[in-house]
Amino acid sequence: MSAGFIVYFILLLIIPIWAQMRVKGTYKKYSKVQTSSGMTGAQVARKILNDNGLYDVNVEEVRGTLTDHYDPRSKVVRLSTNNFHGTSVAGAAVAAHEVGHAIQDQEEYAFLRFRSALVPVASFGSNASFFLIIAGMLMYSSNLILLGIFAMAAAVLFQLVTLPVEFNASSRAMEKIVSSGVIRNDEERETKKVLNAAALTYVAGALVALLELVRFILIYVGMNNED
Repeated sequence: MSAGFIVYFILLLIIPIWAQMRVKGTYKKYSKVQTSSGMTGAQVARKILNDNGLYDVNVEEVRGTLTDHYDPRSKVVRLSTNNFHGTSVAGAAVAAHEVGHAIQDQEEYAFLRFRSALVPVASFGSNASFFLIIAGMLMYSSNLILLGIFAMAAAVLFQLVTLPVEFNASSRAMEKIVSSGVIRNDEERETKKVLNAAALTYVAGALVALLELVRFILIYVGMNNED
């Protein structure tokens, strides 16, 4: 086993673990810091939605920790229990971020529409790519490996497109949460730390996926060079 492969394998393990630890640590820290407004995450979400005319978007509680998300099909912002009922800086930041996605949906934000269109292709690519690549390696078929690479590329593209969607939602969250009076100016720093930490998980996921894609491209190139 080469030193390069060992380093590569360690990176695949460390990057996502580090990102998750950073998110959980930051979230835990600022879950203990209360906002000056004393508003719950549900109230924060509802206020920002109303301020932007999104009266048809509901806010619901969902089980779990950091299971918060926006469902564009049902037009629902779902907040995990602690964020739904809590009055922390972390909860307010997460609630505002998910509302940011609802605003993107309302405005038909280009990257969000593009990501939605990629879902079926990316889902197929994510599920099929490794089977195709492994089958290609076992059968020593460069064509199967190439097909797997294209399938994986679709999944990687989805993750890359996710980055501007998430960063834009966080940017909107900061703008709305300040202008709506949910947090004071001196609370912006803490809010940004929560949003930045959350963004790391998407960056880490995209980086790991990209590294995997590059590795299999190099395998494909190596097989062709041997021929």
